[in-house]
Amino acid sequence: MATELADGVWRFELRGVSAYLVDDDVPTLVDAGTPWDEASIREGFADAGVDVADVGRVLLTHYDLDHVGTLAALTPELDATIYTGAFDAAILRGERSPPWRNHKGALQRLGGLFTTLPDLEINAVADGERLGSFTAYHTPGHTPGHVAYVSEDLRVALLGDLVSESDGELAPSEWLISYDTDCVLDSIRDLAERAPPFEVACVGHGEPIASGGGAALEALSRRI
Repeated sequence: MATELADGVWRFELRGVSAYLVDDDVPTLVDAGTPWDEASIREGFADAGVDVADVGRVLLTHYDLDHVGTLAALTPELDATIYTGAFDAAILRGERSPPWRNHKGALQRLGGLFTTLPDLEINAVADGERLGSFTAYHTPGHTPGHVAYVSEDLRVALLGDLVSESDGELAPSEWLISYDTDCVLDSIRDLAERAPPFEVACVGHGEPIASGGGAALEALSRRI
């Protein structure tokens, strides 16, 4: 099922995680659910009136089973370049494995047993790089290559798993699912300081904040 959060910004509610579709300069898929979410994502595209083949760009906040899971299943209809942080891009290309000595890396290795890597072009995105109306912000901690994307024009932020939502407030990514929680906190403060104002905060877990998302991020930055 797809829910329109703002004009041209759709949430796909999946198995404990959300993906998003944004009508930017080209239809842009943001994250891609678990390997078991293909039917739900296709239903979401239908609800939004967009064909998978129309997607011109995929913005990944990071590599995790529940954020990259359907990419391979959507191919070959999906013929778009994937953008994500350099460390996570190397994992998604199969060039490196998550480090098993880190507890989160070990979880990613386990998740990799259920993840088929997509046969698509994968580009490492640089901090400050523009992709359509979005600017990429390197926000490591949950994963080393985690990236948030903020569109000043659309007033939308794609926050991935840097934060989660509960009862209308944002909270930092927790220790169990993060490489480095100190780094998570630094990234939250940095993004709150650098990002332009936005209203819609799209998160991987919890409910997206459709109004006042920027204020919620600033409030979290002051609390931590």
